[in-house]
Formats: sequence, structure tokens, C-alpha cells
Amino acid sequence: MTSRTARQIVLASTSQYRKSLLQRFGFAFETARPEADETALPGESPTATAERLALAKAQAVCGRFPQALIIGSDQVAHADGEVFGKPGTVDAAVAQLTRMSGRTVVFDTALCLLDAASGEWRTETVPTRVRFRALAADEIRRYVDTERPLDCAGSAKSEGLGITLLEALSGDDPTALVGLPLIALAGMLRDKGVRLP
Repeated sequence: MTSRTARQIVLASTSQYRKSLLQRFGFAFETARPEADETALPGESPTATAERLALAKAQAVCGRFPQALIIGSDQVAHADGEVFGKPGTVDAAVAQLTRMSGRTVVFDTALCLLDAASGEWRTETVPTRVRFRALAADEIRRYVDTERPLDCAGSAKSEGLGITLLEALSGDDPTALVGLPLIALAGMLRDKGVRLP
């Protein structure tokens, strides 16, 4: 990795998927686990929830890295007013995928870049529309047992076997669905003096 920034960069996440995405930029960075309550507030829209949590995650690690540029991200999946969070259990994942079968689900992926030195931040949300094909019960169970998508919103990992559950997807940034919108992030980092490419 090359040093293209004088600032320390921290990813406020221990997600292997987000880490792998950020490594595409080719600079050194640290990761830190954010402690943030991911419960939606009453009456809060999915987009607002995602943006609030992306900021909360960045702020949660700010004290440990007082001069860093800190990246936070969060994703909320929703369809027709129903929100699909991280399932946590096999049964919950099966239930989510059963409800999403044959439907179009929007995955709102929020990004925050927090300048710990100044306290300033920017947020942006990148939506991805995902159309699930009609799924048979045995397909859902086989998928969940194979990939164990218990830690991701919507119970499907498009970067893995979950892509077989889909009919189509559309959005402005293919990396957003995986959890870190790199196109938006590149712009934010360039504005802070990081040389990309």
C-alpha cells in the first residue's frame, strides 16, 4: 500500500466486506469496532436511520483517533414500509427471505466521513434496488444453511452465493450493496486531500 495522505484513515467497522472494499483504494488504514445502538428511532425513515447510524459509528471511535478521517457506514433494507435488519438467527433469516421472495427491496447504504480534528462530517446515502426472484422454501433454507447470512441487512450477500437469489439490481454504485459506497467515498476523501487515484 502506498501513502497518499498525510492523515490517518480509520474505518469504523470490523466487517471483512467493508475492509476488503476499502483496500481497493490502495492506502493504509486502520479498523476499529464501533459500539453503537442500531435500533431505529420511532417514526424514523430507513434512510434517516442509515445516515444516523453511519455518523454514530464514526463518532463512536472518534475519541481513539482525534486527528483521523473516520469512515462510518450503515445499511438498512426496506420494502413497502417493512424494514429488514440483520437477522441474527437462522430462523429470522429464513423468515426475512420468505417475505422478500418475489419483491423489490431497497437497500439504503449510508456513508459518513468524519474529520475528527475539526468535528466536521459529511453523509450520503446510496440506494440500491434489488429484485428477488420467487424463492422456494427449500432454496431459502439451502442458501441460509450454506452462507449463514446472519450479520447482514436483508439476509442475502450479493457478493457471495446470495447473488443467485436475485433477478435484477440497479443503483449508482455496485459497491454500495456490499456495504461501502466507494464512488461517494472517493469524492469525500479527495475533498480532504487524499490523492485518488
